[in-house]
Amino acid sequence: MKQTPAIKISCKNLNKIYRSKKTEILALQDINIDIADNEFISVVGPSGCGKSTLLRIFAGLDEATSGDILLDNRVMAGPGSDRGMVFQAYTLFPWLTVEQNIRFGLKLKKMPKPEADQIVEKYLSLIGLTDFRNRLPKELSGGMKQRVAIARALANNPEVLLMDEPFGALDPDTKGNMQLQLRELWEKEKHTVIFITHDIEEAVFLSQRVYVMSSRPGRVIADIPIDLPQERDLDLKDTQEFIQIRKKIHSLLHSRDFGNNLHATN
Repeated sequence: MKQTPAIKISCKNLNKIYRSKKTEILALQDINIDIADNEFISVVGPSGCGKSTLLRIFAGLDEATSGDILLDNRVMAGPGSDRGMVFQAYTLFPWLTVEQNIRFGLKLKKMPKPEADQIVEKYLSLIGLTDFRNRLPKELSGGMKQRVAIARALANNPEVLLMDEPFGALDPDTKGNMQLQLRELWEKEKHTVIFITHDIEEAVFLSQRVYVMSSRPGRVIADIPIDLPQERDLDLKDTQEFIQIRKKIHSLLHSRDFGNNLHATN
C-alpha cells in the first residue's frame, strides 16, 4: 500500500485584513491548505487576489490577521532559515560574483570552508553555471540570474522553497527552459515548493497540485491534483491531458460566480 506523505505545511483558517484609519480591506479569507512533504504546489488567481500576500505570510515577511501556518506542526512566526525565497526581480548582490552570491548564506552561517565549497560546487553544476562562477550579475542573462537566485536559496538547504512569479519577466523561450530546469532540479532535490504564478500553463507543467484563488477577498475555490507523468518535458504541454487540466483551471478563473466554485475539486 502506498504510504501517504506527511503534511509539511498546514494553513488553517487564515485571514488577512489591511486596516487604515478610514478603510478596512479583507485581502485573504478563510484560507485552508495542506501541503505534503516534498510536494510541488502552485497557487494561481487573478491579479490582486492576494497570492503574493499569502506567500509573504508563508515567508514570515507579513503577518496574518487571524489563523495559523504550521510547519511540521509548529506555528511559524517570522522569517527563518527553514524557508528560502525567490522573487520575480533578480535579487542578486550586484557586487558579488555568481559563486559569491551562492556562497553568501553559507558565510552568514559561518559554515566551514571545505563544506561550503562542496555545496557551492554542487549547485554551480546543477544550474549549469560552473564556467560562469566568476561573472558578475550584470554579465548574465535574465535566465542565468534566476538560476543563481534559485541556487543561492537552495544552497542554504531550506525545508521549503517559496517562489513569487520568478519567471514572470522572462521571454517565452527562456521561460519554458527555466520551467524545465526547475522541474528537473526539484526531481533531484525534492524540496517542498510553493510557487506563485498567474500563468496557468506554467502552474500545470510544474506542479503536482494547483490551488485556484478567487478575486479579492482571496479564497481557495479549487484544489486541482495534476495527474500527469512525474518526468516531464515541454512537449507535454501539447497533450490532451495537459490541455484539459489547463482549460479546467482557466474556466474556474473566468467564472462569473466564484462563490459557486468554493468547493470545486478534481
